[in-house]
Amino acid sequence: MQPVVQLEDIHRVYDTGEIKVHAVRGVTLTIQKGEFIAIMGSSGSGKSTLMNTLGCLDQPTSGRYLLDGIDVSGLGRNQRADIRNQKLGFVFQGFNLLSRTTALENVELPMLYSKNRLTARELRDRAMHALDIVGLAARHDHFPNQLSGGQQQRVAIARSLVNHPQVLLADEPTGNLDTRTSIEVLGVFQKLNDQGITIVMVTHELDIARFCKRNLVVRDGLVVRDEQVKDRSIAAIELDRHRDAETAAKLTGHVA
Repeated sequence: MQPVVQLEDIHRVYDTGEIKVHAVRGVTLTIQKGEFIAIMGSSGSGKSTLMNTLGCLDQPTSGRYLLDGIDVSGLGRNQRADIRNQKLGFVFQGFNLLSRTTALENVELPMLYSKNRLTARELRDRAMHALDIVGLAARHDHFPNQLSGGQQQRVAIARSLVNHPQVLLADEPTGNLDTRTSIEVLGVFQKLNDQGITIVMVTHELDIARFCKRNLVVRDGLVVRDEQVKDRSIAAIELDRHRDAETAAKLTGHVA
């Protein structure tokens, strides 16, 4: 089976004029379709540069990057933009929703930049289907400020899915969410992954990484650990535990 992502000896060097910063130092990595991977590392480890490379937001200094069989290493800015729109979906920590447009309109946005021109009805139908997948079809006409943080992130996930990407890239997607809402969002990711969607997520939290199937640890621009997750956290189970803990805390508080 052809990997959906294949990095071969990827280097990324930033020339500041005075010194050269080696952000990524010869990373070789294969990701198969249907994997759910967490990339972890401290600040300055190179994980963000690696994620930007996977997302075709940055170009490697050397090495080869095959995305769905296409060598994207040497593509120009416009070609990389087309690849991003066609084959990648993005979810960010800050949601990045347009405040004056509805959930439906936010989800429609990536399709407006697609080379495949769709009718207004097709745009709406595909956006509504994506919102339905994340459980927010009933709130399609709500603006971001009328939605909770978790709901906004689910709209962002729907937006990332609407062009049927090969890989969904999530950059600290639970960073602005409380514990319960984080588990709910991770549950959405797990359901999507169960449907065969490949997900790569950057996180600095070990407990969040345990919801994935495979963990990569990056240090000094190198992948220093690559392992399958044992005793993986399942969102539905963790959500029940969290609810039980909340109930117990409330009862204890009431007795006191």
